[in-house]
Order: sequence, then C-alpha cells, then structure tokens
Amino acid sequence: MPEGIELPEGHHEPADHPLVLPVSITISIMAVLVAGVTLLGHRAHTEELLRQSQAADKWAQYQAKSVRLHETQGFSDVVNLVAAMDQGKGEALREKYLKEVEHYQSDKEDISKEATDLEAERDFASRKADRFDAGEAFLEIGLVICSITLLTKRKGFWLAGMILGAGGVVLAATGLLLR
Repeated sequence: MPEGIELPEGHHEPADHPLVLPVSITISIMAVLVAGVTLLGHRAHTEELLRQSQAADKWAQYQAKSVRLHETQGFSDVVNLVAAMDQGKGEALREKYLKEVEHYQSDKEDISKEATDLEAERDFASRKADRFDAGEAFLEIGLVICSITLLTKRKGFWLAGMILGAGGVVLAATGLLLR
C-alpha cells in the first residue's frame, strides 16, 4: 500500500513559485483591511439607526405637543364662550390658556428643529456607511482576484486585485474624511 500520493513529473510545490509569497502577504493585508472597513461600516449603520430612532421619538413628541396644542386651543375657545358669563374668571382662564398655547407652539418649534437635526445626522451617517460598504466590496473583490493569482500563477490577477483593493481603501478613507 502506497504511503502517499505521487505527483506527476514537472509539478512544483506552490511555495516554489516567486509570486506565492508576495501575493499571500497582499491577501493577508487586504483581509485585515476588509475586517477594519467592515467594522467601520457596521458602526456607521448603527449610528444611522440610532439617529433614525431618536428622530422618530422627537417626531412622536412633536405630535403629542400638537395634540395638546389643539386641545388647549379648543378649550380656550370654550373659555371664551363662558367668559361672557363671568368676566373676572373668564379673563383669568383666557390668560392661562393663551400662555399654554404659546408654550406648546414654542415647544413644537424646538422639537421640530431637534428632529430635523437628528435626520440630518442620520443622513450623514448613511453616506458614511455607504462609502464603507463600497470600500469593503472593492477590497473583497480585490482579495478574491488576488487569490486567483495563486491558482493561475499570472501576475495580471495580482495587479488587478491590488488596484481594486486600493480603490476600496480610497473609498473607505473618503468615509472617514466626510465632515
């Protein structure tokens, strides 16, 4: 019984080819870069979801203030009708509800501004996440194309993979540089 598989004549060990070491190092570096860019992308998506949730909460608060405002305005109208019966009490109630109406109006404006700001932050995080995702895709494609070099022993695949990987790094870097 044979102890191992015999290889046909002319077959060389993969390590014998001069491209194996530099391509393997390139693949290793690109794998680390993919992991880093993936992490940045996940964090950007998390920030995007957080800002969306916060904006939705602010809009819900805005709606609650709107409902209270309309209720107060309606009650103020009723007070105006009743005020004709008792001038003193009617005037005091009218003042009270006018202040509440002003308060709710001003609160609504503040909340609307906060919600709009949160939506802008969400959109910014989304743009960053898109850059990181595109960078990750280019790095992964470059990594796969570089690995084809190990199978074909053709330098062109290695160069093409490195170019795609460099494009991925540049795209991911633009996500870091966005302000």
